[in-house]
Formats: sequence, structure tokens, C-alpha cells
Amino acid sequence: MPADLPTILATSGGIKRGSRTNFELAPLVFHAIELSGVNARRPRLCHVGTAGGDQRWWNGLWDEAGHAAGVDVVSLNLFPMPNVEDLAGLLLDQDVIWVGGGSVANLLAIWRLHGLDRTFTEVWQAGVVLAGVSAGSLCWHVGGTTDSFGPELRPVINGLGLLPYANGVHYDSEPQRRPLFQQLIADGVLPDGYASDDGVGLLY
Repeated sequence: MPADLPTILATSGGIKRGSRTNFELAPLVFHAIELSGVNARRPRLCHVGTAGGDQRWWNGLWDEAGHAAGVDVVSLNLFPMPNVEDLAGLLLDQDVIWVGGGSVANLLAIWRLHGLDRTFTEVWQAGVVLAGVSAGSLCWHVGGTTDSFGPELRPVINGLGLLPYANGVHYDSEPQRRPLFQQLIADGVLPDGYASDDGVGLLY
């Protein structure tokens, strides 16, 4: 069941340490599911771990956390090749797409190579909720600040641009983030934007 309107939940959070599992789904993930409008069946969520290199052990932890929460989780892998033939079909069959953190620069390059920039636009317009943390927040915007290139933060300006704003993540927890984000906007490198502290999501 798609959301009533194209919806993006861009966050600096989403999971927490688990009691019986390594981690559990936290309120921001459940809010993304709620926004999808799903009811009367188990929610379907696709975890996209491109920014972290599609680590299979991480996929397994997502599967475990989803099982504990009553959520059907599948993972979209692009390394070493896509794990499904019909990428659009897989994504359109979900209630929520959750994109994990890591290298947003690498994520954007790989997604474009496989045509996912166009696919995610289609999926978003169809009402599947797009969501994610850190790189999975930046990617939907025009750009923001990233450590994709090294320890010193640098701008990324080639986001998917579904949202016509800059995005700042981990705004309260990483000292470089706030001053660079503000400077890049002041200098016109990035458009006006919105930032999120850890544990916070921006709803569009």
C-alpha cells in the first residue's frame, strides 16, 4: 500500500542496540513504516547497503532485527552484481526503502551505473517511502557534507536531487559538520538546506 503522497524520511538515526539481537529497529524506522500506510499485513522493507559495500553480515543483522519486529526485510545488493534481475520490481513491491550509511559518493556512482537514480524517482513517485540514515539521508538531496573522500569533510553536490535542498547529517555529534555546512551554503556551493542531529529525522 503506497503512501498518499511521495514521501522521504531523511535521518541521522534508525537503529539501536538490541537486547536479544545485535540491534533493533528504532522509532525512526517504525515511523517510516507508519508513513507508508501499511496495515492488515506484515510491512515490507528493503534495506539498501550500497554505501557500506553490501556487507552480507550486515544484511543478516537487518534480517534478524526485522524478524524480531514483525517486518519482512529484504536486502538489495549491487556487489558483485545485482542480486535480482528486476531492480524496479523489487523496489516497487516494498512499503519502505531504507538506505544505510557509509560512502555517499560511492553510493551515487554505483546507483547511476545501474540506473537506480531513475528507478528511485519512479519508486518515490509511486508512493514507496524512501528513507535512510547518513549517506541514506544525503542521497535524496542536492548534496551536503561527507567523509566519503577522507577524514576531512568535503562537499558532495551530485545527489539525486529529489529534494531541492542541501542536507546536513550528524549535526550535533561531529564537530566539522555544522561550520562546513553553513559555510558551503553561504558560499553558494550548496543551496539552502536542513540538518538533523543524531536520532532525528526530516520528513518531506
